[in-house]
Amino acid sequence: MAEKTKKKKEPISSFSILLILLVVLAVISWIAAAATGGTVTAASLSNILTSPIYGFTGAPTDIVEGAANPDTFPGGALEVCFFVMILGGFLGVMTKTGALDNGIAVLVKKLKGNELVLIPILMILFSIGGTTYGMCEETVPFYVLLAATMYAAGFDAMVGSAVVLLGAGCGVLGSTVNPFAVGAAVSSLVDAGIQVNQGIIIALGAILWISTTAVSIIYVMKYAAKVKKDRGSTILSLQEQEAEKENFGKDNALEDVKLTGRQKGALIVFAIAFVVMVISFIPWEDFGVEIFLGWSAVITGLPLGEWYFVEAACWFFILALIIAVVGGLTEAETVKAFIDGTADMMSVVMIIALARGISILMAETGMSDWILLNASNALQGVSAFIFAPASWLLYVVLSFLIPSSSGMATVSMPIMGPLAANLGFSVETMVMIFSSANGFVNLFTPTCGAIMGGLAVAHVQYGTWLKWVGKLLAILAVICLVIVTVAMCIL
Repeated sequence: MAEKTKKKKEPISSFSILLILLVVLAVISWIAAAATGGTVTAASLSNILTSPIYGFTGAPTDIVEGAANPDTFPGGALEVCFFVMILGGFLGVMTKTGALDNGIAVLVKKLKGNELVLIPILMILFSIGGTTYGMCEETVPFYVLLAATMYAAGFDAMVGSAVVLLGAGCGVLGSTVNPFAVGAAVSSLVDAGIQVNQGIIIALGAILWISTTAVSIIYVMKYAAKVKKDRGSTILSLQEQEAEKENFGKDNALEDVKLTGRQKGALIVFAIAFVVMVISFIPWEDFGVEIFLGWSAVITGLPLGEWYFVEAACWFFILALIIAVVGGLTEAETVKAFIDGTADMMSVVMIIALARGISILMAETGMSDWILLNASNALQGVSAFIFAPASWLLYVVLSFLIPSSSGMATVSMPIMGPLAANLGFSVETMVMIFSSANGFVNLFTPTCGAIMGGLAVAHVQYGTWLKWVGKLLAILAVICLVIVTVAMCIL
């Protein structure tokens, strides 16, 4: 009798998970509204139905200004979504030239069995971007590139996703000079009249950054080595395996792969595109660097260091046209490749907007403010040994509602900073409690558009990501709790 083949259970789609979460949080707001006597506003049917739309456009001005705390409202994701669509067109044109597929194949061929070395190198680079300037939403383009590279190297799309998400994520978790996390938190404390020692913050951030990044690299490399040895050991479902094979698998034999002169030129332009993008998002003036002022504003009207998603979209659109010329594509081929590329990104766009809409719904109900105020009152008078981990766990909860690091700093630091100071605890450690907890949550929260969008373009379902990363998250949580608790007790 033939033995039945055991099929892996297909995970729930990322879009479905976000819809379920939207409904669940709305129900929680109804319960909280009844329990608090109106401090929390129950989500109405119109709130639920309009929140995905506001995820694109942002909540109307009258709703934001009429809220108890306007700072909790995130902006709309329209600029991010437009950037992702343009990026899809850029990648579509690049793929049409054949340069990207052949370039990856040539890279893998040259590594000759040393493919694992890519993982620590790339994760360290991404983590540097995270700790210095909060590299997050701009990592979305790298998911599809790394998924394709790691698949060609004998791994799977999960390895490519993990390299980007954990690399940049652990950097943000251990922010040292990240202006959107520690910078925003310190600014809030200074405005409240509290002096802060930046040296202590950088030292604590470096400890968190290095320790969590090192553990994550080991975790990813162990899994990658297992998949390299046996493709059947992948955690991906059959549906995900078919998707990665269809999107990233090529039939070309490595020994037959060669790059033409046009393809080499296209790859050079491709590399320049991403290097400039990374440089453009780093807030150079915050670090006292003024080398890009003036001359670099020619393309978009803003100098490198002041770009955001509109400027980045403009840059990738221009580079798509240049790659088409260098790669020898006709006008018809270029237009079709660009449109097909943008179409491939529509599911990602919907996921990003829906994730942002959930955050807007929570801001409308006021749940984050209610949790923060009640928790801070409960922490009055406790010892440092209890205060540090309790504060970290509080920030974990709040970061689900407000995934934005700058938004969280603006809302919470005027409350938690003075509370720590009044209790005689280190405000510098409080800054790192906020930063590490917020960064930790942004390794897996479905309300982060960068995570959901990045996993979508890599064809990795959110449920699969949680299943794979669960053990590592537990380890990282323990590392963070130990470091911030020890720091709070000795500083």
